[in-house]
Amino acid sequence: MSRISILDRDRCQPKKCNYVCIEYCPGVRMEEDTITIDPKTKKPLMSEELCSGCGICTNRCPFQAVSIINLPEALEDPIHRYGQNMFELFGLPTIREESVVGMLGPNGIGKSTIIRILSGELKPNLGLYERESSWDDIINYFKGSQMQNYFKKLSDGELSVVHKPQMVDLLPKFIKGSVQDLLEGVNQRDALDDVKNVLELGSILDRDIKNLSGGELQRVAIAAAVLREADFYYFDEPTSWLDVRQRLNAVKVIRDLAESGKSVLVIEHDLAALDAISDYVHILYGEPGGYGVVSQLRGVRVGINTYINGFLREENVRFRKQPIIFEVRPPAAEVDTEELTEYTSLKKKFKDFSLDIKSGIVHHDEIITAFGPNGIGKTTFAKMLAGVAKPDSGKINKKVKVAYKPQYLTSDFSGSVQDLLITTAPNFGTNIFKTEIIRPFSLEELMDKEVQDLSGGELQRLSIALTLSQEADIYLFDEPTAFLDVEQRLKTARAVKRVVEGRNSASIIVDHDIVFIDYISDRAMVFYGEPGVEGHASAPKNLRSAMNQFLEDVGITFRRDKETKRPRVNKQGSYLDREQKEKGEYYYLDI
Repeated sequence: MSRISILDRDRCQPKKCNYVCIEYCPGVRMEEDTITIDPKTKKPLMSEELCSGCGICTNRCPFQAVSIINLPEALEDPIHRYGQNMFELFGLPTIREESVVGMLGPNGIGKSTIIRILSGELKPNLGLYERESSWDDIINYFKGSQMQNYFKKLSDGELSVVHKPQMVDLLPKFIKGSVQDLLEGVNQRDALDDVKNVLELGSILDRDIKNLSGGELQRVAIAAAVLREADFYYFDEPTSWLDVRQRLNAVKVIRDLAESGKSVLVIEHDLAALDAISDYVHILYGEPGGYGVVSQLRGVRVGINTYINGFLREENVRFRKQPIIFEVRPPAAEVDTEELTEYTSLKKKFKDFSLDIKSGIVHHDEIITAFGPNGIGKTTFAKMLAGVAKPDSGKINKKVKVAYKPQYLTSDFSGSVQDLLITTAPNFGTNIFKTEIIRPFSLEELMDKEVQDLSGGELQRLSIALTLSQEADIYLFDEPTAFLDVEQRLKTARAVKRVVEGRNSASIIVDHDIVFIDYISDRAMVFYGEPGVEGHASAPKNLRSAMNQFLEDVGITFRRDKETKRPRVNKQGSYLDREQKEKGEYYYLDI
């Protein structure tokens, strides 16, 4: 059995445990150098050649810093490893000319590492982490494959590459000036007018980069990438921060690159957007933070369905115990649970924006989603329900306790995740807390981390978990899927459902991910109007009616995949698109 040893260097605290892993290791007792001490970091180093995989060190470590991972097959010759007892990557994706190839897999599985390697930002060390590989080594390693010619041209400077990074919120630190100046400076393909129209950038061209919101930064980053002239384009999570219309606009400009003869690689966690943007898909599986394996190339429909089913037939690898099930639910005539609270028509006026919410009722044991364009008032509505903001007119008739997770997360708590949970979670330490909160959000691996050091996805998981840990009548989430991978989004949906049903409460969720909304919703609210000027919201209604209203305004239609029943975007002007629009069924036809 092939295995790798992983050491979480952030968790490992040898001064506190006095090297308990070395003390109990059978190999060390037999005077083998199974575990040694790194002279630089003073932290343990585990020999994978001498380790028998007994697991004693993993059980004895008080900080859960050690993992011994058995590989599903005898994987050899890694593409890259960050160091001894650190993450290891096996394989690289296939790049197709005039095509968009998507990468689908959990966070921490190597997707961003792959883009850094292909863009030339990181030279693959071929597993030999103690020295830097030469380009000759890399080219020879890929001899006889497509990647040999790729890396040969990349090393000779004959390939031009554009990389749209994941963390667009960091762009103001590196780019100064107005949006207009930035885009004119990179307009190598002479497509500025078309791109700014499709991405709806006209109103922010004169704005300074530092004053843009997350969604505006994302659209500007996409525009800056597609305007440059290159052979290969790499997009790391291009739809985060965007609403549904903006996501489809981003899909259009990225697909236009492939149709003009370019090669495009995309990392995306929104299954509907990934389906619409990609021609082919690579699934990545393994152990997040431990190792990642790139599966063979599949057509986009087959690839996404394979991911949903959790079984790679050709590789004979099962990476999820159960498939993800999507239900096709007919619209309910009425809600059959008791009323939890009711609110009258709510109105709120700002200097340049007004919001009008139609009256509605929230019932026990239901999940209501709210969707619509950015800048239309969804967050303001959430704040009014949570009591953070007061409406100018209207009220919530029956006072209820609301647990609220805001859209923008902060990490100003000084201490570890465990410290935060102890001080804020009422039932921390109980078995039900472990079942409902700890396990679904994989918080065990975060307990010893400092809250201020958490990544965006880790902070999002913690924030959702903290919200669900409170005793409340309504659990209110503003964009809970941001920074989460597909698996984490669906785990979040199941966890919210379990808590709502178990506590006879309700939840209201503001989000843009259509697949997530479809998976979790009982009813939905539609926000419409003119972004930044005026917003309106419907009363909660059945999901099918809400989606038809929303998608008609956006001008797109969805169908159901015949195998998995997941929502899929219809191609504009296709036969099914025209048929559904004629029938007024923008969401899906009966299957």
